[in-house]
Amino acid sequence: MDPHNTSTEARMLLSHAGILRLHTGNLVNRSRLKKKCPGSPSEELRDCIQATLNNWFSTNKPSTKDLPDMLDCFITEATDAITPEEREEVKVSVKLFLCESNQSSIGDAVELACQTLAVSQLDSVIIAPCVSVEDDNQTLAHLQPAWEQLETLVRSQQIAAIGTSDLDKDLLEQLHNWAQVKPSSNQVNLASCCVMPPDLTAFAKEFDIQLLTHNDPKELMSAATFQEAVQEGVQDLNIGDWRLEWVLRYSVIVKSRGIIKSKGYLVSARKASP
Repeated sequence: MDPHNTSTEARMLLSHAGILRLHTGNLVNRSRLKKKCPGSPSEELRDCIQATLNNWFSTNKPSTKDLPDMLDCFITEATDAITPEEREEVKVSVKLFLCESNQSSIGDAVELACQTLAVSQLDSVIIAPCVSVEDDNQTLAHLQPAWEQLETLVRSQQIAAIGTSDLDKDLLEQLHNWAQVKPSSNQVNLASCCVMPPDLTAFAKEFDIQLLTHNDPKELMSAATFQEAVQEGVQDLNIGDWRLEWVLRYSVIVKSRGIIKSKGYLVSARKASP
């Protein structure tokens, strides 16, 4: 495909669209990304955004006659659909990073993940609410709106279990006491504590809350970095001011062997109002 035509089409599509959705496909099968080991989750996500956009615009011939309001960019040869026969043999785990305070996007993200993976229910969803880098102190009031959305999705059986990220013992206890659907897990960042705090460990054990570790930064991707990744993915076009809404990272794990069958990202961004 002519790179000049590709750039022209990309510019037209991105200029018109108000929502951008990206699906990286199965990273386990993406040899181009396997050759380069990202140093952090943020670097991995940036690489994925660039590669997905570049691949989609270079291999697709999108129509510019009927310009869509929502642009869906995905890697067609790397689909992650789970067959009904293998559904009982795998666990689908998700971590949802909210980049804005709009809680209604939680349902959209979960719905898109279910559609992408061809499942009716996600086995577990861990929420990472929108927290500014300057003020990273979470409060129960800050968590409640997102948690209520998750509880609704548990009741509708789209999610089996829900968990939290980076809560200390006091906040985890507050959430547990308040919530109708109790947290089943809590992720702890090992960068902030090399050893699990004893009070957190004791509380989690008493109420059967699984403590997990992670290495995600407080801000998975800044607005500026996302903008740069999109521009690089479409050959440095001036593509307007795009803002991340949410990032969903999923893993499909074979239960009997404990290996990751597939892993990928779903990303939603919205063009900022002029």
